[in-house]
Amino acid sequence: MTTTNAYPPGGTFLDTVKKSFTDVPMNKENDNAISTTEFLEAAESLTTLFDVLGSMAFQPVKNDILGNVKKVRDRQLAAPAESETLQALVFNELKTKKHTATEGLVWLVRGLDFTCIALCQNLATSTEELSASFRTAYGSTLKPHHSFLVKPIFSAAMSACPYRKDFYVKLGEDPDKVAAELRVWLASLTQLIAVLKGFLDRKEAKW
Repeated sequence: MTTTNAYPPGGTFLDTVKKSFTDVPMNKENDNAISTTEFLEAAESLTTLFDVLGSMAFQPVKNDILGNVKKVRDRQLAAPAESETLQALVFNELKTKKHTATEGLVWLVRGLDFTCIALCQNLATSTEELSASFRTAYGSTLKPHHSFLVKPIFSAAMSACPYRKDFYVKLGEDPDKVAAELRVWLASLTQLIAVLKGFLDRKEAKW
């Protein structure tokens, strides 16, 4: 499989995403309510990063995130008026005694957290390889919730990470610009994850 650069001339990978986490509305005056449509689009956009990683081993990670996006979106499509924000979607679904989308959101947040922690750590530690960053992130996010059957599949993905020098050049010609834009993108994602983890830990968000 030939790997092409994932950015337009003079730009970076983030110029190619359909929706950035920096563009996801969050209403701080309404309990940090997060807009459902934009959040799901940004989560879908993040999965294209796994294509840049270049290994089919990351396909289960990508499929996991996209599958959970679908669970949340299916509920949104079924009850759009009650699902404008993720928090409203969860509360209104739980009222129906169902929790498919809520559970999907829990797993989606875990998958995004895994990716976010790995990339933040890798950017912060210029000598660390991606495989080490992803392995550390996996241990603190998804691994505690995975069965012994699933863990080896995800571990294989960690081992299949490209070398950092090969990965970052695929994201843009200017490494400083790539790093700066990634940090802004990841900072927005970090904030959204923190809000959602806090929300999903609340008693009223449990099933």
